[in-house]
Amino acid sequence: MQLDKFTDYALRVLMTLAVRAPARVPTSEIATIFGLSENHLSKVATQLVREGFAASERGRNGGLTLAHPADQIRVGAVVRAMKRNDPVVECFGTDKSCLILPACGLRQPLAQAQEAFYATLDSFTLSDVTSSQHELSTLLET
Repeated sequence: MQLDKFTDYALRVLMTLAVRAPARVPTSEIATIFGLSENHLSKVATQLVREGFAASERGRNGGLTLAHPADQIRVGAVVRAMKRNDPVVECFGTDKSCLILPACGLRQPLAQAQEAFYATLDSFTLSDVTSSQHELSTLLET
């Protein structure tokens, strides 16, 4: 499986928030750190807040924070929420137009592979993937 940019950016935002916790981090600052469009990152942040992974506060001292401790946020849950369970192949979604669909032997192996992918990600928390706090903190300076 390949993560789309939206999901990749969501994970980067959460990792930044985990390293900077409990401080609020403006979306503009995260965009600058990673050299990303602030507009696009705002959409990512909005989705993270909507899904309950981040909290947002407006105003002069506003910004994003983690909505839960990093050790309670599962990477698999974040990826599922951001990808909205995009199917590995078209026939897992609503498109059932494939000619070989009735006799296809790929559906089961691909479904198992997709589930294994998420199961692996579910075994890691945001805390696990940010365990190099000092090194990450240095890399995430503006």
